[in-house]
Amino acid sequence: MSYPELYILRHGETIWNAENRMQGELNSPLTEKGLRDAARQGAILAELELKRFAFLSSPQGRAFQTAGIALAGIADHIRTDDRLREIGVGDWSGLLRDTLPTPKRPHTSQYEIAPNGEGFARLKLRCQDFLSDLSGPAVLVTHGITSSMIRGLVVGEKAHAVPDTHGGQGRVYHLKDGEQFLLE
Repeated sequence: MSYPELYILRHGETIWNAENRMQGELNSPLTEKGLRDAARQGAILAELELKRFAFLSSPQGRAFQTAGIALAGIADHIRTDDRLREIGVGDWSGLLRDTLPTPKRPHTSQYEIAPNGEGFARLKLRCQDFLSDLSGPAVLVTHGITSSMIRGLVVGEKAHAVPDTHGGQGRVYHLKDGEQFLLE
């Protein structure tokens, strides 16, 4: 399946990111670094021609705050879409990662085993539904795991070949014609 051109941003660093807490559907404020992350993304986007793009954000505070900073002066209107929210982590919301079971796979597998969490299969369905509704190019402001899932759906496994420091905070992923480019 082919998808429209996308620019994908992850929200800036939050207090809970810095503390290594599972955030999921909960929210914590952006740190000073998080504010700089969002401003950096805005500087990257300011160099691009985005007049024909839609601007969509997760409704969660950290993403919407990032969108407000990164898209200031670029977007006249930012729509929120609940399907861009972060994967739910159920009973592990707010807990420190190093106090939780850690499977032998990467730490992202904690999202799959979180009791009463959303899990990757449901996240994938949500992201597929979102992508199927896109009618043109868009700038998306979302979260680390959701960004990874969307990028994987659009460009396949090569989406994960790019170094993914903190899921892209302060970076912009550009997806076009089945390819992914990292803008820093």
